[in-house]
Amino acid sequence: MSPRLRVRRSLRTTQTTVLAGLLLAGSALTPVASAAPGPLYKNPHASTSARVNDLLKRMSLDDKIGQMTQAERGAVTPDQAAALKLGSLLSGGGSVPASNTPNGWADMVDSYQKAAVSTPLGIPTIYGVDAVHGHNNVYGATIFPHNIGLGAANNPRLVEKIGRATALEVAGTGPQWDFSPCLCVARDDRWGRTYESFGESPRDAIANASAITGLQGRRLGEKPGSVLATAKHYVGDGGTTNGVDQGNTEVSERELRQIHLPPFREAIDRGVGSVMISFSSFQGVRMHAQKYLITDVLKKELRFRGLVISDYNAINQIDGKEGFTPEEVRLSVNAGIDMFMVPWDAPQFIAYLKAEVEAGRVSRDRIDDANRRILAEKFELGLFEHPYTDRSLQKTFGSKEHRELARQAVRESQVLLKNNGVLPLAKKNNKIFVAGKNANDIGNQAGGWTLTWQGQSGPVIPGTTILDGIKSGAGKGTTVTYDRAGDGIDGSYQVAVAVVGETPYAEGQGDRPNGFGLDAEDLATIAKLKSSGVPVVVVTVSGRPLDIAAQLPRFDGLVAAWLPGSEGAGVADVLYGDYNPTGKLTFSWPVSAAQEPVNVGDGKKALYPYGYGLRYRR
Repeated sequence: MSPRLRVRRSLRTTQTTVLAGLLLAGSALTPVASAAPGPLYKNPHASTSARVNDLLKRMSLDDKIGQMTQAERGAVTPDQAAALKLGSLLSGGGSVPASNTPNGWADMVDSYQKAAVSTPLGIPTIYGVDAVHGHNNVYGATIFPHNIGLGAANNPRLVEKIGRATALEVAGTGPQWDFSPCLCVARDDRWGRTYESFGESPRDAIANASAITGLQGRRLGEKPGSVLATAKHYVGDGGTTNGVDQGNTEVSERELRQIHLPPFREAIDRGVGSVMISFSSFQGVRMHAQKYLITDVLKKELRFRGLVISDYNAINQIDGKEGFTPEEVRLSVNAGIDMFMVPWDAPQFIAYLKAEVEAGRVSRDRIDDANRRILAEKFELGLFEHPYTDRSLQKTFGSKEHRELARQAVRESQVLLKNNGVLPLAKKNNKIFVAGKNANDIGNQAGGWTLTWQGQSGPVIPGTTILDGIKSGAGKGTTVTYDRAGDGIDGSYQVAVAVVGETPYAEGQGDRPNGFGLDAEDLATIAKLKSSGVPVVVVTVSGRPLDIAAQLPRFDGLVAAWLPGSEGAGVADVLYGDYNPTGKLTFSWPVSAAQEPVNVGDGKKALYPYGYGLRYRR
């Protein structure tokens, strides 16, 4: 021991003895409290990188592999999730607590969080949901139009506001992570996810990546209600051959970079915190095994610093067989995926990955890289300081303000395709007949991803149907009669409105390889209306352009309403002319389904070209 060190220790001993004597003697001297500092990673004033480095040094391999694992809430209890050291939980479509209310959700999410922060290291979990057109899993949430409609609105600032509204409703119920927005560029309308796309051109997704800023804020965690956004699905999911969901994107790398990659570059420029990998393949290899595209392009070339997450059970598909194997785990981790959505098989995944690391087939550096990315997002979100739900945000849930925003989005998304002078509808002294399976069905107009994964017909959510809007918008002297099948119409009516189109679906269940025309019920309804001699306005509710060219000459007016969500009255605002239609097609409307794929710039003549949309003459 050096003399200087002995002197310092002697001085400290003397000072301690004197201080103790003063305290025992009842001296008025009050020492300043000097509690031992806690771990650096718990210091909110330290930099994110310093906190991550400090925490990583304290984590075991089990801790790190747990952070890379995400399970479905229905598969694990809070205590089981904590025992597995899970980094994340999710609710798949339709996976809800017993009380599907804001408080029911908050109680559920907080129960998982309480168990997580009670572990020795106290690393909070992050809870994810597919809030793809509002907080669509929760009853009473504001349900906005699906992306196909928002693309037609051509208003990125509006989309940013919708992102902010969605974030507030999500955060107020507990989740901190939204698997949205979908930045796919849909190139074939037969694809069942076409409605999740803003348009067939990369510029549509680029412009509406403003949703990321709405969800996260200008900087993640900078204000209450900020949630982690997810750019998905990387990359090429909208370009599969024949529009097959989870199919093979058989294009050159040059076309992949020109059409499908640019929206992700924009997302990274906006600071998106996570990127989800696509189920689809590129040139025959599943994206979840594509190290070049994930590590070399996304992480290195595009300099993405956030976390990469797999899609639901997607690593199972790498070898084309049921379940996942140790090899599939190794391939996907080494490809660059950081967190794994293994909803029902978290213990198996953890065991396989640990064995791969211990065998040296997955490096500890790769495990650390994944954890750095995951933990950095948790620190940036402020989860270590504020792990529990901010229930004060529940005042925004399904609020009047948010529903007015949704109604505005519905108005702006309507595309007027044909008008033989029958629109706008006269509000006064009019006699209107309304028919069609989608006129008075809020489930149909909301589409898939509404309360459940596939969605469902019927009065499933609160809001207004298109018929409600037509009735409430009618002025003095106007009567509105409704019959789904069109029964009862006669020549005394001045106009008939047929609201037809698709019923709810999601993902592969929505693939339409055999065409996407109007069904028998729709055709019969329109024929019945037309036979009365009354002018007929057709409103299509659908997740894609429909094959209607053969029937088009019989329509006096045609409006594409897409999937408007909970505020169907916004459609009536345009039909009545309270709002002059401004929507423009971001999808080329095909002459027939047989023409697919048809896209702007490909030389094919569409029925209605990309960018088409009429207005009313005043």
